[in-house]
Amino acid sequence: MTKDMVYRLIHAEKANYCVEMMCRLAGLSRSGYYEWRDRGVSKTAARRAMLVEAVELVFECSDGTYGYRRVHAELARRGIEVDDDTVRQIMRVHGWMPVQVKRRRSLTIADKQAAPLPDLVRRDFTATVPGTKMVGDITQVDTGEGPLFLATVIDCYSKSVIGWAVDTRYPASLPIAALEMAAKRIPFQPEAIFHSDRGSQYTAVDFGDALARLDMRQSVGRTGICFDNSMAESFFGKLKTERPGIEKFATRAEARRGAPGDHPIH
Repeated sequence: MTKDMVYRLIHAEKANYCVEMMCRLAGLSRSGYYEWRDRGVSKTAARRAMLVEAVELVFECSDGTYGYRRVHAELARRGIEVDDDTVRQIMRVHGWMPVQVKRRRSLTIADKQAAPLPDLVRRDFTATVPGTKMVGDITQVDTGEGPLFLATVIDCYSKSVIGWAVDTRYPASLPIAALEMAAKRIPFQPEAIFHSDRGSQYTAVDFGDALARLDMRQSVGRTGICFDNSMAESFFGKLKTERPGIEKFATRAEARRGAPGDHPIH
């Protein structure tokens, strides 16, 4: 920590502690502190103060989930030029440590009796027209009354959640409900693709029948390879990290009101 930083800390705490005592503990002279105080704030100190305020704002807006790399990236998006090591130092000095979310077991249980299904996406989660390629997945949302299970449908064109459904269980009817909501909200193109993992809900006969009714082609990734459905995985990763991982919903009704809506995932 530089001498200028120490003097700024002493100045910030002078209403709570004796300046002479703080200077003595820091190994600095009291006259040096007063000389620093009387010459005004330097450009370097002013920029540092601005950076501290900006880092704090980004960190608080993330609900304390961003580490220094994500804070640095957000500052760059806002046009604030600063190196990532400076951001790391600021966060360490002020004790702004990101929340670590406990991982929970996967809800994906492969159906060994399911017929072979192709991967029509092959990690290409782009589309030039709405309603041509969609991805989906299921996750668990904790509440004070027990878990709820959320199924989503994401349009690869808009990167938005266009359909969702929640229930206290997660049979095939849950992702079917999410898919049917999506079909009512935007027009599906003929032979549109729906991509998911190989969970038993998605390989069930009922789900296949629902896709056939909507004139959709089914696509699945490989078992245990999260990158094959990374768009859906990414959305749930952010959802768990930035919201429910911090504050548990008190009731299931409250969790239902927090449905994904049309928020883009990027």
